[in-house]
Amino acid sequence: MAVYARRGERVLVIEHRRLETWLPIGGELEAGETPLEAAVRELREETGLTAVFPRLVDALDGVPAGLIGYEEHQAGSKGLHMNFVFVAEVAPDAEVTPNEEFGAFRWVNRAELEALESPLNVRQFGFIALDARW
Repeated sequence: MAVYARRGERVLVIEHRRLETWLPIGGELEAGETPLEAAVRELREETGLTAVFPRLVDALDGVPAGLIGYEEHQAGSKGLHMNFVFVAEVAPDAEVTPNEEFGAFRWVNRAELEALESPLNVRQFGFIALDARW
């Protein structure tokens, strides 16, 4: 599961220590947790941020608030990684408190996202997060 925390025309990316690349906030679902519940929890645990996960314009009935997409890929020995991707709006004055999973973080605009050294899908979903409307 991944969360693009958005503040106006910027999204938050972190430099993941173990993977050594720029990513959105993310993590794994815990037992009994929905993808949206995991998104809220991971955002809070990794950054200290709380956010609004909005119901997106034209979202189908039953689609979780803030869900902008889904992708899957092989994740080495972990097997198939099934990734629910969310966007959440944070307050303009919200401060990031990094946890141990990352050191550096950046709020990037569209041009900075395009130039980011990260997997293609990270940039693609970042653009979708920036374009999301509610």
